[in-house]
Amino acid sequence: MRKYLLPSLIAITSVLLLVRLFYLQIVDEDYKLKSENNAIKIAYEYPERGYVYDRNNKLLIANQPSYDLMVIPNEVKDIDVMEFCKLVDISKEEYDKILKKAINHSRRLPSPFLTQLNRKDFAAFQEKIGKYKGFEIQKRNLRDYQVAVGANVFGYITQVNQAIIDNNPYYKSGDLIGKQGIEQEYEEVLRGQKGVKYYQRDKFNRIIGSYKNGIYDTIAKQGQDITITLDIDLQKYGEELMVNKRGGIVAIEPKTGEILALISAPTYDPALLVGRQRSKNYTALYNDSIAKPLFDRGLLAEYPPGSPFKILTALVGLQEEVIDEQTSFVCRHGFAYGNRFMKCHDSGTFSLNNGIYSSCNTYFANTYKKTIEKYPKPAYGVDAWSNHLKSFGLGDFMGYDLPPGKRGKVPTTKLYNKYYSAGGWRSTTIISNAIGQGEVLTTPIQLCNVMAAVANHGHYYTPHIIKKIKDSTIDPKFTTKHETTIDKQYFQPVINGLHDVYNMGTASRLQVEGIEICGKTGTAENFTKIDGKRVQLTDHSIFVAFAPKDNPKIAIAVFVENGYWGARIAGPIASLMIEKYLKGKITRTDLETRMFATSLESEYAKVLSGQPFIINK
Repeated sequence: MRKYLLPSLIAITSVLLLVRLFYLQIVDEDYKLKSENNAIKIAYEYPERGYVYDRNNKLLIANQPSYDLMVIPNEVKDIDVMEFCKLVDISKEEYDKILKKAINHSRRLPSPFLTQLNRKDFAAFQEKIGKYKGFEIQKRNLRDYQVAVGANVFGYITQVNQAIIDNNPYYKSGDLIGKQGIEQEYEEVLRGQKGVKYYQRDKFNRIIGSYKNGIYDTIAKQGQDITITLDIDLQKYGEELMVNKRGGIVAIEPKTGEILALISAPTYDPALLVGRQRSKNYTALYNDSIAKPLFDRGLLAEYPPGSPFKILTALVGLQEEVIDEQTSFVCRHGFAYGNRFMKCHDSGTFSLNNGIYSSCNTYFANTYKKTIEKYPKPAYGVDAWSNHLKSFGLGDFMGYDLPPGKRGKVPTTKLYNKYYSAGGWRSTTIISNAIGQGEVLTTPIQLCNVMAAVANHGHYYTPHIIKKIKDSTIDPKFTTKHETTIDKQYFQPVINGLHDVYNMGTASRLQVEGIEICGKTGTAENFTKIDGKRVQLTDHSIFVAFAPKDNPKIAIAVFVENGYWGARIAGPIASLMIEKYLKGKITRTDLETRMFATSLESEYAKVLSGQPFIINK
């Protein structure tokens, strides 16, 4: 047997090698192209990215031609480097640095030398390109923004880095890719499919024609157009209202979950991140560590929700049957617990309706206390309360079609057992949760989604920015209804209270004629660390609302950092945004004039100047 073993192994190995050789030479044409790469020039044709339209079919993003100067290091020979540098306006040191980087990437393959040349630069170089062997022009398309707003929603396009190239074979050096916003989320839809052409070279490296008559060439396929849910006029108006302020505004259509406006302030013109100045402009925006224009406050900023959270305190209390519409509590300018006292700006007897429209801290502290103490142990009560909140989308990523934001925070038993010894805490230990302070944190989009769920009497749709993709369908998760744990019957009395916030409560001066608005003012304490010390800053101004009361068309959340209190800045902005969307014009010109004139830059400067902050007592 042994004498047959070695010949058999040799025979089997020979057959395998022959099969593999046949496959590589006859079957696998892709391998043939690669193996003959020295004799083949590969040229890519880049398609236009898909256009972007708003919900009213207004063109937001188109394309403009751009030209990249590419270099193939092995082919750079006998050129006047100083003349070349003068032509493209770079120094000899820059030339050497860029060429070295290209050599490190590949001596045989093209690498970007200078990107995003404008038409003037391209024309100047095109006239003399024959003098500079190893350099060639690659035509691409850059974004052409039709509006100067919405930068945080749109995102931008930039060159791929090596990590992207290594992880995705579609991309080559110099390719562009979407970053942030819809450009990133819908990259594969918008980018299209690049085409490729193969050219045969002769022994002198000259192109002599198409490789095999172009049978392997492919045609570039343009990216798909998309329609997004934004109302660009509303977006523009919101950004104008937030000039010289910091914060976020989110507006959602309750019946669909479509995002009508997503505003982060301060912001920037998206055109700043297009062209040869893109890198310089991006660096300036990135290094602004105080105003943080690249930080999308609508998705990423986590704030204490303040008094708008009382809406959920009431709904959970009703669902847990620890209160009803008639349950009342006496308020004597605050809620006493142990040796501590939670202040309230009002006094008297409060039930659900006037508790909401007067924003009585005592009423909601008692409701929260009764909710937690309904159960034999505080731990059970907190977990029941927490589960109700999570059913509104709080405490987790929401699944929207933009780069992920933040979870926010919904405290649980696990959190309190970590902070306190087991059994060392009770309802009054964590009573601040009742009024949206405590350990609760929400993002503006989460709080807006809560208002959409309230407007819908207990359900919501995942907030999303995509409305339509040409020749395709949107993800079905955006049309899936999510039910909260609160029974439908409990929403109407809360909605009535929110309506009375405008009729006779804390937003009575913010009414808009002809529109029945339901809303809630909010003021949230604001702390930061300065020189290692915890310092209380001027309070945040918060407002949430939806309108009209019946058949709501818009839900909105407004956060204004250091904005004093809810009805001062966030409330007027919410009323104006609602009127703008529903009427298309503004009748509350008094509010509009005041908001346009309001600047909080002096408040923000106090962090550096050391001037005292305004603390609401």
